Amino acid sequence: MSVKAEPSSDTAVVIPAYNEEATIRDVAERALAQLPWVIVVDDGSTDGTVEKLQGLPVVLLRNEHNSGKAATLSHGLNCAVSDGARAVITLDGDGQHRPEDIPSLLATARRHPDALAIAARLLDIENAPKARLFANRFADFWISWAGGRWVQDSQSGFRLYPAKLIEAVTINHDRTHGFVFESEIIIEALRQGFGCEATPIASIYRHGARKSHFRPVADITRIVLMVAGKLFRWGFYPRGLWQALKTRPR
Repeated sequence: MSVKAEPSSDTAVVIPAYNEEATIRDVAERALAQLPWVIVVDDGSTDGTVEKLQGLPVVLLRNEHNSGKAATLSHGLNCAVSDGARAVITLDGDGQHRPEDIPSLLATARRHPDALAIAARLLDIENAPKARLFANRFADFWISWAGGRWVQDSQSGFRLYPAKLIEAVTINHDRTHGFVFESEIIIEALRQGFGCEATPIASIYRHGARKSHFRPVADITRIVLMVAGKLFRWGFYPRGLWQALKTRPR
């Protein structure tokens, strides 16, 4: 089901949302203050997420059943591009991403128009939970190896995708892929010649926020298994490891 508005910008904001009634209106309003074309993809929420968006000029897409983040993101990205977006920004609906950082991503995209721009949580990282920080850096290493270039904060879902990257890269987005989707698309984008640029932003970890849908142990394990499978098929890609380590920031 889809409620559509006429796009008035060539950059769309896509916000996947699952049971985000506490934060989704605030996030959507702040995103609208940055860009006029905001798409919220409701992933079969069972709370008041959809009702909280009433009266806002957003495009509302709805999954009839909870389908997982990979399918939800893919739905939003493809709808934006099919409606004429030249770039798509993704951010989460739980308030952990500041829509006010969107101009920084746009600035990175202007400097690197063919690159995936990642809003990397590189500022104030001492505030990050240690277990989450370790898991993210562990994933960075594996994804950088497979991509052949060092990637900073590979687990950040706050990104800007050029439309031609979305059109060129096909990733499995079934329910089992969940958070794997956002890792695999980095690898495949790099291997197809797209860049990957970090935009430093501050880390936000709100007290009293709902528990993250991301499960550090289970999801990082799935990501590592996905990368390990690729490396095995590619003969462990020693050149990729060398290139990644060579481009790692000091």
